[in-house]
Amino acid sequence: MYNTNYHRASSVEDAVSKMGSSDDAKFVSGGQTLIPTMKQRLAAPSDLIDLRHVDSMKGITVDGNQITIGAGVTHAEVHSSKELGAACPSIAALAGHIGDPHVRNMGTIGGSIANNDPAADYPAAMIALNATIITNKREIAADGFFTGMFETALGEDEIITAVSFITPVKAAYSKFPNPASRYAMAGVFVAQTGEGVRVGVTGAGADGVHRHTEMEAALTANWTPEAIANCNVDANELLSDLHGDNNYRANLVKVMAKRAVEMAG
Repeated sequence: MYNTNYHRASSVEDAVSKMGSSDDAKFVSGGQTLIPTMKQRLAAPSDLIDLRHVDSMKGITVDGNQITIGAGVTHAEVHSSKELGAACPSIAALAGHIGDPHVRNMGTIGGSIANNDPAADYPAAMIALNATIITNKREIAADGFFTGMFETALGEDEIITAVSFITPVKAAYSKFPNPASRYAMAGVFVAQTGEGVRVGVTGAGADGVHRHTEMEAALTANWTPEAIANCNVDANELLSDLHGDNNYRANLVKVMAKRAVEMAG
C-alpha cells in the first residue's frame, strides 16, 4: 500500500464536493475490489471517499410491484431481507452466493454494479430484470449502463444511489462459480417480466455482461429448459483463460441457462 487520504462522506452532495476538490480521488463503498487492487499497486488514487455512511443510499423498499434497493445495501442485507425475499427471491438468492461471508457483509450492490467486473453477479440480474440504475444526476436503463468490461456509463463525479425494477413474474439465477473466488465462470439470470423474457449472461462474455436474445426468443415461445437446447452460444464472443476456454464457457452458459429456467419454474 501507499499513502492515500481517507474521507468519510456524510451525504451524496458531500461526496461529490470532496471528489471535486481532490486530485485523483476514487469513491469506495465496500472496497472489495478497489482495496485489493490498491494493495497490488494496480491503482493509486490520491484520495478515497467512503460512501458507506451515507444514509440516503441505504434501505430496501417494496412498494407494490416496484422494488428499490439503495446502492449502499450490502450483499448480506439483500440476501437476508424478508421483504425482498418474498417479492423477488431470485435476487435475494443471488446475493447469498456472492463470495464469502466477509465479502457479503462488506460488499454493496452499488459498488458491484459500478465496478462492473465481467464475472460479477448483479450486472446479469440488472440486465435481465430491466432495472433502472439511479444516480445523483439521472436514471439509466441497465441496457445502456453496462458499456464493456469494467466500463459503465457513469461520469467521474456520478454516484449510483439506488437501483429499481419491477417484480418479475418469475426469475432465477444459476452460476458455475470459480471454486476459489466464487466469481461466476458463467452465470445466467433469466426473468419473465410484464414486458417479455430477458436473459442476462455474466462471467463468460469477452466484453462483459450481455443479453442472449436468441434464448429470450426461445423462452418467449416456450418457457422450458428444453427450449434452449437448440440455441447457439457463440464461443468466439466468450472469454478464454486459465480457468476455462471459450468452448467450455459456451457449454456452461447453456447449462446454467437451463438450470435457471428450471429453478424459476
